[in-house]
Amino acid sequence: MKTRAVRLYGKKDLRLEEFELPAIKDDEILAKVVSDSLCMSSYKASSQGADHKRIPDNVAEYPIIIGHEFSGELLEVGSKWADKFKAGDKFSIQPALYYENGPVGILSAPGYSYPYIGGDATYVIIPNEVMEQDCLLVYHGEGYYPASLSEPLSCVIGAMHANYHTTPGSYQHKMEIVDGGKMAILAGVGPMGLAAINFVLRREEVKPSLLVVTDIDQSRLDRAASIYTVEFAASRGIDLKYVNTGKMENPVEELKAISGGTGFDDVFVFAPVRPVVEQGDAILAFDGCLNFFAGPDNPNFSAMLNFYNVHYAYTHIVGTSGGNKDDMVEALEIMSKGLDPAGLVTHIGGLNAVAEATNNLPHIPGGKKLIYTHVEMPLTPISDFAKLGETDGFFRVLAEICDRHNGLWSVEAETYLLSNHPSLQKR
Repeated sequence: MKTRAVRLYGKKDLRLEEFELPAIKDDEILAKVVSDSLCMSSYKASSQGADHKRIPDNVAEYPIIIGHEFSGELLEVGSKWADKFKAGDKFSIQPALYYENGPVGILSAPGYSYPYIGGDATYVIIPNEVMEQDCLLVYHGEGYYPASLSEPLSCVIGAMHANYHTTPGSYQHKMEIVDGGKMAILAGVGPMGLAAINFVLRREEVKPSLLVVTDIDQSRLDRAASIYTVEFAASRGIDLKYVNTGKMENPVEELKAISGGTGFDDVFVFAPVRPVVEQGDAILAFDGCLNFFAGPDNPNFSAMLNFYNVHYAYTHIVGTSGGNKDDMVEALEIMSKGLDPAGLVTHIGGLNAVAEATNNLPHIPGGKKLIYTHVEMPLTPISDFAKLGETDGFFRVLAEICDRHNGLWSVEAETYLLSNHPSLQKR
């Protein structure tokens, strides 16, 4: 079977190509990819090429398919896995394969390390090790984009689980955020910050009583507040506050005041910016945990940390990069109970838009860029649909659908796109 895919050959060298997939082996699965969400990690992979820890050294000769936040449908299941999966199953994949003897070591992952599997492709071959690690997950929900976004959601779920707290006199760490505690999400209205807000508000167990979300972009704060409202948070027992620290004379003191003077039990930093990291450290409560979620490009990135408080106030720091299989299962489960990740998505595009968008991702405003791999479509902001609809009937209907969903993407919008996009009608 032929596939079209965006392949990485070296630093910033992404190419959309068509090539033949080999016949699957008994321990492999052939799958159709429907949607993929572009991730900043793919930008980093493209920028670093073979210097990236997950990219094979021989990528110039044996290119890999990029994209790791994807969903689709299984087409052909090898005999080894026929008792667990079947053709027609919808799927998502946890790309972090924690195993010891893979083709490029413990860090190998779909979307970084393999020639025949990645999210930015029309068809892929899922290798045996994905199933061996239980990282191929059947998705039972509606649509496809929620399954794509289950991967980034799993990352913030993992971050919540990775925080820890202590009891003076004991050496047992209590994993998780403080239930009923005070939480701050700094630089928190980008795509991953929005995912964290969404998850915190939807959790049934272990949630803060106070959630403060900061940023310096008022328009992004306003958008977040319109999607994840203070009123809804209150109905969940959470006092949610959106704060523009750019308008504060002394952000540390004013944030502490919002906490009631105690500081915050759990602080999540969603931007690799030194002043933000140091602000997070400064607002920690006694036994507070700072989670540095944002992965920096610069391997020498550093910030000041108050070691007096480390010693006397029991403050501590963790860093998380991605979730695991259990986090992914939890993401899919909470989606089945009503969590819709559509608020993360601001742009829609086709496979033809992937290379340029990935290589310029930090410079494209907005949230998640959602790709439909069988569609030919420029990367287009959802906010532009109405204007485009003035002269294009397809976008007019798509804009009307999004308007019915508070300006957000939806399963209804996805279904319409996959049934009516002009590029599909030409085939």
